[in-house]
Amino acid sequence: MRIRELRIARLTIIRLSVGSWVLTGWACLPGWSQVSPPIGARDAVASPSDDTGSMHLSVEATLVDGMIHDSTTLDVANTANSPLTLEALESMALAASPSLQAASAYVNAARARALQAGLGPNPEAGIDFQQLGSGGEAEQYGVAFSQEIVRPRKLQLDRTIVLHEAARLRQEFEAERRRVLTDVRVAYVKALRAQQQLTYTQQLIEISERGAQAASQLLRAKEVSRADLLQQEIELESANLLYQNALNSRQAVWREIGAIVGQPLMEPQELAGDLEQSSRGLIFEESLAQVQSQSPEIASALAAIDRARCQLQRQLIETKPNVTVGGLINWRDNGTGGDANGGLIVAMPIPLWNQNQGAIADARHQLTAAQRELEKIELGLAQRLAPVFERYSNAAEQVERYRNRILPRTAETLQMTRQSYELGEVDIVNLLTVQRTYANTQLSYLNALESLRLAEIEIDGLLLSGSLARR
Repeated sequence: MRIRELRIARLTIIRLSVGSWVLTGWACLPGWSQVSPPIGARDAVASPSDDTGSMHLSVEATLVDGMIHDSTTLDVANTANSPLTLEALESMALAASPSLQAASAYVNAARARALQAGLGPNPEAGIDFQQLGSGGEAEQYGVAFSQEIVRPRKLQLDRTIVLHEAARLRQEFEAERRRVLTDVRVAYVKALRAQQQLTYTQQLIEISERGAQAASQLLRAKEVSRADLLQQEIELESANLLYQNALNSRQAVWREIGAIVGQPLMEPQELAGDLEQSSRGLIFEESLAQVQSQSPEIASALAAIDRARCQLQRQLIETKPNVTVGGLINWRDNGTGGDANGGLIVAMPIPLWNQNQGAIADARHQLTAAQRELEKIELGLAQRLAPVFERYSNAAEQVERYRNRILPRTAETLQMTRQSYELGEVDIVNLLTVQRTYANTQLSYLNALESLRLAEIEIDGLLLSGSLARR
């Protein structure tokens, strides 16, 4: 099967661009090309790669008047017999995400505002009529013009302020991209878990069927009572219920995947991948440092601080008034000819009462608030990481113990008990107890695997998720 060609407008190119941007010491620099927007935080490079062997990605982009124009073509190849990969799901989600498209539009809108903010005022021109109604004795006609001359650095700072806002919005775009990827990976793990649970419940049904067959044979040999056979049949029905629940869980998670990738009616498919992976042995301090160094939330706060700092500088120089230059060229028409003359006016406001003191104070407080907001985000990341890392640590320990100790013993116990039951050496109660222990152990192991993978995904996703949630 060939998945249809997807066209991405103004979103993947920005994502690819952010991977090459590095946070630098970013101050109030004049000019368009001198502002380098940070996408990682605190000298970090955000360069995630979504390219795989099953995809082909080509990007063409141009920059016209500060706007991003791109044409991106994404081909995701998949055959009817090949499982669907995580990379293919991620590419589909990035292409279809309305939140990413909105964030991209906000970035381009800010760049357009920055272009506008750096433009000076237009000159004014008009026609001048004086002493009308004098019967042609003293009437004068002329052309008047004026131009406001903006003091140096005002327009440069105006543009730079908006460029800092554009940089903040680029961080919002990167945060949204992280949310989309995290949502896809979370749903992918849930789907893998449901897929593996189907396999497990099928095995459980086979075990219950063998137990029911053994009970039936022993009943015919009059070695057990009919109650034993009924108990085994009840166990078989319970296994069938677990299988049906697994089917429902698989259907639900694929509906979730369909919403994330923009295909709400997407049918369940076989997925490539396996939950069975070794824990990477994460350390809280290292994970926190990684999250804080790469977090687009922190980078956004840094851009907001730079914007507030430039805004303060802009308000400080606002007290230096602009100069308005005006001129007039007129002539007198007395019926016999015209005498030309002219005039020149140079004016500026006198800052006696309004020295912009209110706006300056406001800008100082805004800068303080932006700095405190950065501290709040840093502490908030540590707070949000704590419970996630607790789940990771618990799940890693559980997976290790289940895999190396509990599961092998449970499987061996089930095999030995079933053989003993078939030989009439143990009763039905012991066999059912062991079967239930085996079933619960398998389910607990799947839960621990899922919890471990989800915690790792949240940490790798910089604690960002919920791309379709309203914020």
